[in-house]
Amino acid sequence: MRKIVIVSTCAEDWGGSEELWGKSVPTLQDAGFAIAAVKYYINRQHPEFIKLSSRNVELIEIFPKAAISAKIKKKIIKIAQEVAIGLKWTQPKPEDFSNFITILKNQDPSLVIISQGINFDGLKLAYQCSLLKIPYVLIAQKAVDFYWPHKDDRAFMLEALQKAERNYFVSHHNLRLTEEQFGKRLPNGQVIFNPVKLSGNVVPFPKSKDVYKLACLGRLFLLDKGQDLLIRILSEPKWRDRPVTVSFVGKGTDEAALKDMAVLLNVTNVDFKGQVEDIEAMWKDYHALVLPSRSEGLPLSMVEAMAAGRPVIISNAGGNTELVEEGVTAFIGYPNEESFGEAMERAWHRRDDWEEIGKNGARYVEENVPKFPEQVFAKLIIDLLAHK
Repeated sequence: MRKIVIVSTCAEDWGGSEELWGKSVPTLQDAGFAIAAVKYYINRQHPEFIKLSSRNVELIEIFPKAAISAKIKKKIIKIAQEVAIGLKWTQPKPEDFSNFITILKNQDPSLVIISQGINFDGLKLAYQCSLLKIPYVLIAQKAVDFYWPHKDDRAFMLEALQKAERNYFVSHHNLRLTEEQFGKRLPNGQVIFNPVKLSGNVVPFPKSKDVYKLACLGRLFLLDKGQDLLIRILSEPKWRDRPVTVSFVGKGTDEAALKDMAVLLNVTNVDFKGQVEDIEAMWKDYHALVLPSRSEGLPLSMVEAMAAGRPVIISNAGGNTELVEEGVTAFIGYPNEESFGEAMERAWHRRDDWEEIGKNGARYVEENVPKFPEQVFAKLIIDLLAHK
């Protein structure tokens, strides 16, 4: 049986970047492929990995927890994080990746799928595949205007991109930016979609307008999601006096910082909901999405809000604006207080139109976003292997 090895560089137990490959597994197995999932570390108690294990997906850790000390683990995580944000990381030597190389040799895959959070945090692993002459594809879930590859890393990273069978990106912006960062066109580049968690049905708009409830849905990580911009805007007198609340939905490393900032600025019309599993049910209580991101791929929270029939107030980061039209399905600003505040102001003055604007967005998603992107992705992989 031919094997596909899926490698995830996600440092979290299970991130949004893993939904695409995770949901593609059944289709790949139905096509006759055995699957192995590889990460630096795997939390085998996480529900998603329990599901994968029940489907006979082999789970492999590059650095098994039992084999390393806590001190070494901390150092490895630090190095991985530095690579992810573009700090210096010299050309990889094979001995630096002996565990990964051993895994590849033992698995003998027909193809390796490398799922990256940012557009070059998995290129060190892809480079090892190229040295071993193992075919591979890359997925980039994000590319960031202010994170560029270090000058000492560009050569091997570009080689890894060019030798990939395909480079998949979740937005045209991310593909274009990656080409600009490396100064080369990528004819093997292609834009794909991530899976959406909602059923596809428009969620009835809240009847109560005594208070307009906005959801800011995403990881509490200021460098990417920009929730601090929103708190500054809400501290302005006009927003204090309006019947508006904002719920931060999600978890993340900056939760305490955001709570402290809200207290300092006396912003009392915000709350923190934590992780919400049933997003579709959540939208029954909320009128709109507000997302002041500094960087993005193409956020699932935006697509899901549109699919639920909600207007979106968004920044123009990443691929955000590729699915929306100002004043028709969305209100768009730059990720700074002045511009994003102006977008919120435009939205506020058209709040009586929000239900209709939300319906416009739902129609656009229905007509332009695949219902099962994971099956589309799996078919791309199956077709690619059929010609090898």
